[in-house]
Amino acid sequence: MLKFSNFLFTESREPASDARVIRECLEEAKLCDELGVEVIWLAEHHFDGNCAYVDPTAFAAAVLAATRRVKVGFAVAQVSLHHPVRLAEQIALLDNLGEGRLIVGLGRGTAYNVYEYQGYGIDWREAGARYAEAEAIMLEAWTNKAGVTHRGQFWDIQAPRLRPECFTQPHPAVLRAASSEEGALHLAARGLPFMMNVQSVEVTRRRLAAYRAALAAAGHDEAHVARCMAESWVWRNVVVAETDAEAARIGIPAFEAMQEQRRVMRERVYAEQGIRMVEERVPPARAQVEGALIHGSPATVAAKMAEIDRTGVGGVICSFRLGPMPAEVANESIRLFMTRVAPEFGPRAAAAAE
Repeated sequence: MLKFSNFLFTESREPASDARVIRECLEEAKLCDELGVEVIWLAEHHFDGNCAYVDPTAFAAAVLAATRRVKVGFAVAQVSLHHPVRLAEQIALLDNLGEGRLIVGLGRGTAYNVYEYQGYGIDWREAGARYAEAEAIMLEAWTNKAGVTHRGQFWDIQAPRLRPECFTQPHPAVLRAASSEEGALHLAARGLPFMMNVQSVEVTRRRLAAYRAALAAAGHDEAHVARCMAESWVWRNVVVAETDAEAARIGIPAFEAMQEQRRVMRERVYAEQGIRMVEERVPPARAQVEGALIHGSPATVAAKMAEIDRTGVGGVICSFRLGPMPAEVANESIRLFMTRVAPEFGPRAAAAAE
């Protein structure tokens, strides 16, 4: 059964709007909890307003306190920017606050956001190596009752047993991001589920088929392959309205404004840092309306979700509030989705109302 979630990746274009947008994000999370959304995903981006609440670990505490049912996940925590023991400790606390409602999405961060690394005094070229070392330290901190002894490239650690212990044993569910097919296949070799970035249906279908085949080739049995597929997620931007025309009128300008804002930001950052940009003759999938934005009436959106369902993936990470879209417009889109689209794929809304 296809699962549906909401990615709270809400921009705030001016510092004066930050407090309002953060409050609106929390209200959106409460609405999702009421409507039976499976997971609220939180992003991490610093200094640019692309993610209003900035810090997913701090904001997750607020979301967990304000909700009853919905799971809260990171999509993703930028592990390279954190001390791994500190992050492991924060996650253990969140797991206790949510009594097991936490999904720990991990990634290295976004290479073109150079200023994020500079702001934390980290060389962006070290991101991948830092991520790999930090993940190993975090897993050790959660599972080793004797504490952590580590000597590595970036950290020398002698830490006692982690407190508090995780509520979920041995630790909360961990999910890794894979932005390329190579990354997905690497996770398949390890027998791990993954989160896929925005792609067209065709690329999604091909990549998931390759991932499934790689799981089998690595020696994982059918039950494990099925479990990994069920625990994997794909990301889409989604706008639902009463008619296809209304959804296009609302969704396409908001999506395009969001992409333009991010393009201008990237160009400014590259110019400020003196880094030569590689020109993209064909826009990446995440920037193309045709592949990255699902918009339409409930019936139209349900048909497009059915295409994703047929790939065999477990869930869809839906971004409902796009760019400068007002909160009330996004909230109505969520209501329509959860009351008239989601029921086509299972009794989520009915179960949430019980």
